[in-house]
Amino acid sequence: MAEGGTARNHAVAHVLEEIADLLELQDEQPFRVRAYRAAAEQVRGLAVDIAELDAAGQLDAIPGVGKALAAKIHEYLTTGQLGYLERLRAQVPAEAVALLRVPGIGPTRARQLIKRGITSLAALRAAAERGELRGIPGFGAALEQQVLAALATPEERPARLLLGAVLPLAEALAAELAQHRAVRAVSPVGSLRRWRATVGDVTLLVATAEPDAVIAALPNLPGVERVRAEDAWQVLEHAAGVPVRVVLVEPDAWGTALLFWTGARAHVEQLAARAVARGWRLTPAGLVDERGRRRAGADEAAVYAALGLDWVPPELREGAGEVEAAAAHALPTLVTVADIRGELHAHTDWSDGADTLEQMVEAARARGDAYLVITDHSPTPAVAGGLSAERLREQHRAIAALNAKLAPFRVLHGAEVSILPDGRLDYPDDVLAMLDVVIVSVHNQFRQSREAMTERICRALAHPMVDVLGHATGRLLGRRDGYAVDLEAVIATAAAHGVAIEVNGQPDRLDIEDVWVRRAIAQGVLVACTTDAHSRRNFDYRRYAVGQARRGWAEARHVLNARDLDGLLAWRAARRAAHQQG
Repeated sequence: MAEGGTARNHAVAHVLEEIADLLELQDEQPFRVRAYRAAAEQVRGLAVDIAELDAAGQLDAIPGVGKALAAKIHEYLTTGQLGYLERLRAQVPAEAVALLRVPGIGPTRARQLIKRGITSLAALRAAAERGELRGIPGFGAALEQQVLAALATPEERPARLLLGAVLPLAEALAAELAQHRAVRAVSPVGSLRRWRATVGDVTLLVATAEPDAVIAALPNLPGVERVRAEDAWQVLEHAAGVPVRVVLVEPDAWGTALLFWTGARAHVEQLAARAVARGWRLTPAGLVDERGRRRAGADEAAVYAALGLDWVPPELREGAGEVEAAAAHALPTLVTVADIRGELHAHTDWSDGADTLEQMVEAARARGDAYLVITDHSPTPAVAGGLSAERLREQHRAIAALNAKLAPFRVLHGAEVSILPDGRLDYPDDVLAMLDVVIVSVHNQFRQSREAMTERICRALAHPMVDVLGHATGRLLGRRDGYAVDLEAVIATAAAHGVAIEVNGQPDRLDIEDVWVRRAIAQGVLVACTTDAHSRRNFDYRRYAVGQARRGWAEARHVLNARDLDGLLAWRAARRAAHQQG
């Protein structure tokens, strides 16, 4: 497959998601909205170019894509437009979809705003500043203040983008550009290369001695609708709705340009200060000594070496002690995706997952994992279709039957158990005792006070059968802030009871944040790099969990599921034995 197919897949997925947004704003049946969102996820995760499936008449072979939806995709692929989407757009004010991106404003509230003529972020902020939102049923003064905080920056400033939403697109475009004869090197840069949970923009750095040839090729990249010059770079307007900046540099300056375009300001300033201490200058064009000679420039690692430093992994370039560690040859050997031996958090269609138990297991085996922990939901919340104790026992028997024929691969039976508002767990102890792994998470009553939420979570972590704390802050990036909780106290409690803390790889979670990963491992707490997979395709989210763990300076020894099956089971057995002795 041409890598550009991935960019085309993203463009189609963006169209399907926009349809879902517009349907949601029109109070369409929830199942129709879910159908478009599910189809978008399937299309985005395709391993082949969707245009190839279209040419073969196989669009309806994509899970969740029936004949009617296949016809819409075919229309978009062949004409670049979709009449159905244009009709939906005509029925909803153009800026209204942005209302859905404001934390606290879901479809129901967005529809209320539209009925009152509030159809843009500017109008929403103006209404909040006048104190008009609190009078709308279901809003109130607290939500009004939340809206003001979310819109405190000018509307013209682009919203931050989810890493998981734009990194695959950037990688696909970079791979396509790399095939051009005039391109010597290409890489995503900025916070994207540092794997920040959200990024301000998408920038590709390209090394070339023939900039005109590269610029001429940009309009032909898959999904690119228009190219415009802006300052010293080119901006690609892509069908996926994400502008992509392309910066061209001379090959001899590739290393220093890559360094400047990647590192946070504090990191680059610290490197520049080391250069000055040597009587040199660090510039995007090269590292220059006192006689004007280039000491380094083409190779990034050589720039660090010339400054007396080990090469610093991009994820650490935040100005948070990594330069000092590089000078002392004390940088961590960061965990990699290849270090992960199995998945600890996965859902099936027994609860709110999309795929069967057998499909999830086969996908995990195909990836080369040694084990998979099935962690369907407990009964609370009801919307997740959680398992009663009897259903959980049924699942236990189904997993035992699979294990009888899959050795040496192992399916472990776990559950994601809800932490109730008072800190109790959603299953009784006799049910928890039959599970191999118990993950506990907060799934409701997010507005408890900081003190109550902290006590709630810490009480759960003290339970002797709890192994892992799931998505510790409950945040949904761009949609919901994390609940108020004292994470220092939570980490201390996890350390005291030997509980691991999840680094959730869902792109809209990436929870816990990297700074808390670093604090957790400093206190001896293991982290679990999980996907929280709700379908087979979600196993690809592992790299996002690992990316956040790397940003938190985690090595393989700090990661629970970097252990093999025997190591994981030994850890679990030792914890239970310690609790029994205690």
